[in-house]
Formats: sequence, structure tokens, C-alpha cells
Amino acid sequence: MGFAARALPPKPEPCFDLEAALMEQYEGPVAGIDEAGRGPWAGPVVVAAVILDPDRIPEGLNDSKLMTPDAREDRYQAIMATSIVSVVIGPVRRIDRDNILQASLWGMRAAYRRLGVPIGAALIDGNIIPRRFPCQARAIVGGDGLSLSVAAASIVAKVTRDRLMVKLSRRYRRYAWDSNKGYGTPEHAAAIKKHGVCTHHRRSFSPIERALRLLESGTQLPTPDED
Repeated sequence: MGFAARALPPKPEPCFDLEAALMEQYEGPVAGIDEAGRGPWAGPVVVAAVILDPDRIPEGLNDSKLMTPDAREDRYQAIMATSIVSVVIGPVRRIDRDNILQASLWGMRAAYRRLGVPIGAALIDGNIIPRRFPCQARAIVGGDGLSLSVAAASIVAKVTRDRLMVKLSRRYRRYAWDSNKGYGTPEHAAAIKKHGVCTHHRRSFSPIERALRLLESGTQLPTPDED
């Protein structure tokens, strides 16, 4: 005799409860901070910080990974129209020099500073608070699914990075970054195997290191508009 499958409880949507508690505790606005692009083989990491207006929080904010591209773009416009936002681009050269974690933590500190307003506290997606962070901060694993401010930051970071990768793909068409956004897809791997790497690939990432070792000594890097 079989057993009926037990339905999983619905995943809770992000709310403003964490922000409200911190606003009261630290007597100031709360910024949500998140990044996009820690895993790709190419392109920058992007960090966003967002202070939502409690009286004008856009509807439909959620973890950007759970949203369609059109929904992200729509919510991005709403966030930019109602919130205080800063965005920091962590370039490939910084990622390769410092490693992706340190580049992301640098971006979080920089995004906070570029808000340009005093805040009470920050909610940071993940499990690490950057050293010497300029204000009270709380790290939350899965914060983009729990906090509306972090969800907003995840949307801004994701949309910004996706736009950058689409723009780069117009110059480096071989890698199809308009569709894979620099992630290690089979299509991207095949393009690297066939054409080599370019200046926007993260040489400190092991798949790119392996590809470089296979290239012949002195091989030229692909240049823009090469197809």
C-alpha cells in the first residue's frame, strides 16, 4: 500500500519585519545589501545596497533568482523610483587580485559608503559581515528570501550585472554572454575551448586557469568584434 506524498509548506515571502526591528533598535534606516555574480567565469561581481521607503515599498519583491527577467526589470524600475540605491562594480582585475570573496566584501563596504546617508544598520545576504564595516550589520543566510530590503538589493544587483553582460556580449559574441551571463554553461565552455579566453574572463577561477594552460604560448587574446 502506497503512501500519499506530503505537500511541502509554501516558501515564505520576504517581509519588512527585520528592518522594522533594527530601525527601532538603532534609530535609523536600514539598508539591504546583496551581490550578483560570484560564480560566473567571466565579468564583474556587482553589489547593491538599497534603503526602502517604508511608506512606498514596491510590491512583488523577492529573491531575484526566483523571478523572471521581465519581473526583475519591472521591479528594478520600481525600486529605483522609490528607494535610495547604490551600486558598485567589482571588476575582473580586482577579483583576480583579491579573490571573489574579498572582492564581494569590498563591494559591500563601498556600496554602503556610496549610499551617502547615515543609516542605523545593514542587513547583508550571506554568513559574513565584512571587516571594518562602517555601521551595525547583521548577516542573514538566504536574506534575499527573508528581507524585502535584501531582496530589493538582489534585484538591483542582478539586473545591473545582466545588463553589463549583455552589453559585453555585443563585443565578444563568441561566448554568448547575452544568454549565459558569463556562467560556466556547456556553451560557454565550448566557446573557450575553441576560441580561448579574453580579458573579461576570471583567470583566478580554476576552469579558466585550466584553459589558459592548454593554450599555446604567446596565443593572442580574442579582441572585440572578432566574429
